[in-house]
Amino acid sequence: MKKSDSQNCIFALKKGKDLKMKNLKRLVYLLIISIFICSSDFIYSQSASNEEIFFTFITDIHVQPERKGTEGFQKAIESVNKLNPDFILTGGDLIYDALGVGYERADSLFNIYTEMVKQFKSPVFNTIGNHDVFGWYEKSKVSRDHKEFGKEMYLNRIGKTYYTFTYKGIKIFVLDSIEEIPEKGKYYGYISEEQIEWLKDELSKTDTTTLIIVSTHIPLITTLSQIRGGSMTANERGLVVENAKDVLDLFSRHNLKLVLQGHLHYYEDLNIQNKIRFITGGAVSGRWWLGDNQGLQEGFVLIRIKDNQIYAEYFDYGWEVN
Repeated sequence: MKKSDSQNCIFALKKGKDLKMKNLKRLVYLLIISIFICSSDFIYSQSASNEEIFFTFITDIHVQPERKGTEGFQKAIESVNKLNPDFILTGGDLIYDALGVGYERADSLFNIYTEMVKQFKSPVFNTIGNHDVFGWYEKSKVSRDHKEFGKEMYLNRIGKTYYTFTYKGIKIFVLDSIEEIPEKGKYYGYISEEQIEWLKDELSKTDTTTLIIVSTHIPLITTLSQIRGGSMTANERGLVVENAKDVLDLFSRHNLKLVLQGHLHYYEDLNIQNKIRFITGGAVSGRWWLGDNQGLQEGFVLIRIKDNQIYAEYFDYGWEVN
């Protein structure tokens, strides 16, 4: 608190003490004003938390010219624009598919996505998905020496695979949860050691009270395997992030409130110990543009944050397969 603020508080209190009993009401008034002047941090925090934030989490778009995938994505874009969110956060698998195709096909898909995404009226922040990685599958017949092999194409067309951004005091960590098993030509869910070190450094520069949101394509935690196979069913390697506990432990002393996930074309909202929510966001493409996915319609998630409370809703934007 500034010295001038302190002097003002003392002056207000002294003035109150000099008043006679007949001015008791004025004394109470002055005391209340003094408290608010002295507690400027409280006033600031209240006004900050009262500001509502609204954004959309759209995942598993799988844009493609087949199956009317571009028409479906166009409808999703129009629906998001009508909602007018503060920003848009994607959850990965922007295209279908770069893993197992040649350069011309992957190039064309990224061109479709980057052109269509320009139609959004709100800022867009992307997350990388497994289908956004170029040439890892052997059937693609792409040389590992290709200048855009692997994640290079994504880096060149979309941007960084992991980063942070801050909006109205909330810090969003966008993670890259895709790693390769080169000898098998497959992907799996993992946060690399390099990224772990980056997380440590980024968190060291983050106030422990700052509300944090994480976006990851492959989930950190999910119920899908148990729902489908029974309570004792283990997760497959490509279904979840293997070192999720290590990642979550890094956030243990921070104010992580929400983890947004994709990959599964499945909607779930898990509230763990009333501390962290894990929301798997369904899919804009539903069953890869072939209709609903086991009853879940094509859609995306609406997120509202007000008074440090998070409200989430899955939104069916009305796409129908003809």
